[in-house]
Amino acid sequence: MPDDGTETFEAHRERLFNLAYRMLGRVQSAEDAVQDAYLRWRSVDPETVDDPAAYLTTIVSRLCLDELSSARAERETYTGPWLPEPTVAPLDRPDRAAERADAVSYALLVVLETLPPRQRAVYVLRTALDLPYAEIAPIVDESAAYCRKLAQRAREQIDATDVERDVSAAAQADIVEEFVAAIADGDAEAVARTLAEDVVVTSDGGGRVTAARRPVEGRTHVTRFLLGVAEQVPDGFEVVLVRVNGRPGLLARIDGTPQSVWAFEVRDGRIQNAYAVLNPEKLRHVDPDGLSGSSA
Repeated sequence: MPDDGTETFEAHRERLFNLAYRMLGRVQSAEDAVQDAYLRWRSVDPETVDDPAAYLTTIVSRLCLDELSSARAERETYTGPWLPEPTVAPLDRPDRAAERADAVSYALLVVLETLPPRQRAVYVLRTALDLPYAEIAPIVDESAAYCRKLAQRAREQIDATDVERDVSAAAQADIVEEFVAAIADGDAEAVARTLAEDVVVTSDGGGRVTAARRPVEGRTHVTRFLLGVAEQVPDGFEVVLVRVNGRPGLLARIDGTPQSVWAFEVRDGRIQNAYAVLNPEKLRHVDPDGLSGSSA
């Protein structure tokens, strides 16, 4: 049977999702962009497209740029800090979600959220797909020289945050487990030992659930904050060690329903940043039944 284009598209689907997720920071929006690209792809004759990969990359990139531009107004009125949607998978059994997230840590995704749309698009296209600037230029409607400048600015901003420092998954899992055990024991000194002196906890409740509306900064304040939150957890609350964007993190559940997802940036054996996503809208894609990781 002749290919109607579906087989060709499916060969690129995962790459297109990775591109859209890095650009949008939203799982469902990334899926929607890929599906919209598929519908547009079906409306053309595949035989007339010389380079399907380039064609589909352009479609998805432009859909994402449109989405980023329209989302700016929403983020300006958003209640509290805005965090990207995490991908979550079992800690000991990497699956599709973990594979998707391996290429982009949550901490890096947080920094990407601060970049202007075109700068973000150029950086992602350059680093994730290794496209030359001459190919990126027509996608974002800029010159190759200007795309190079946009990528350089993005790189400078990312380098300044040091979010790409490499920490082994095993080392991160150890500190996360120690962190959870200390909070469960209510041991302030033990909690403090897992935290960097200038640690920051950022919570995203989106005004839909109770969450800190400003980042909590500093070891003393963060320790007090975390232990205070732990004292108020309801019956049926449990914490599961999982992969968050491919790195060890936490899923908190109440009676089996996702309540929050915690991602961590670890430096020098201590937690430098903790990101807590509590907004239910950003947890809809998390499948609690598919997460059988170790309970903390």
